[in-house]
Amino acid sequence: MERRTFFYFVGPSVVIMLLLMVAPLIAAVILGFHSITLRNVTAPTWVGFENYAYMLSDSGFWKALQFTLIYIAVTVPIQIVLGLIVALLLDQVRAFRGIYIAATLLPFIVTPIVGTLVFRQTFDRYGIYPYLLDHVLGIDINFFTKGNIPFLVFLHAIWYVTPFAVVTFFAGLQTIAEEPLEAALVDGANWFQRLWYVVIPGLRSLFVFVALINIMDAYRVFDSIFVITKQNPIYDNIETLMYYNYKVAVSFQQLGRANAMSVLTVIGIFIILIPFLYMTYKQQRESR
Repeated sequence: MERRTFFYFVGPSVVIMLLLMVAPLIAAVILGFHSITLRNVTAPTWVGFENYAYMLSDSGFWKALQFTLIYIAVTVPIQIVLGLIVALLLDQVRAFRGIYIAATLLPFIVTPIVGTLVFRQTFDRYGIYPYLLDHVLGIDINFFTKGNIPFLVFLHAIWYVTPFAVVTFFAGLQTIAEEPLEAALVDGANWFQRLWYVVIPGLRSLFVFVALINIMDAYRVFDSIFVITKQNPIYDNIETLMYYNYKVAVSFQQLGRANAMSVLTVIGIFIILIPFLYMTYKQQRESR
């Protein structure tokens, strides 16, 4: 009876997940073996592994992969460290804590497109930040040059995703017992030693979780690149995998190659996440 009840509750979720995730992935794999354009979309031609071979030899694909990996390497560590620092500060606050938390979460809860548009306007040539830099510090800077645009993209990712790390670490800090901290204080440990030897080990699983989610989010970034660049061809130095996939499908109208690239992207995500998944599995075994 209990097993039947379990399947009644879990079954619908499993079916929905299969329909929304597994079925499209299988369809992408199949379509990746076909040559599909807008002209023959109703009668695709079987080409085998030709699309996969083409994408693996495409310099644009490797350039997009390179920038995506740089994007992950730059933004994710900063998001984690900054998120922990802000969470530690919020943990020390008692008055108006709810207001501070709400203000911190604002970039994360706003619709991504709307948030990115606001972010773009503040750094526009006549936005608030260039104005302050020019009139206060005497620095005349255009953030939307080809050389400066990667900095703007990285900054947006940090601004947008860090609140997720903040709320996750803040929740984790509330679960750390007071006894180990008090014992460390009695033993003469300073604030940094208590943080390093008590707090951070207590948040170890959350570090893996936040890194896992942030890497997946960074790997599939598209909307912020689309809005910030406005598809201007001079910004070809900040194409991510998802953005280049969009160009292959929509601009080049090569739907078969775009599906093949999607499959290669999913494989790449799994390869990157293997160490983190292993760490999660290892932690679960140690906690048993």
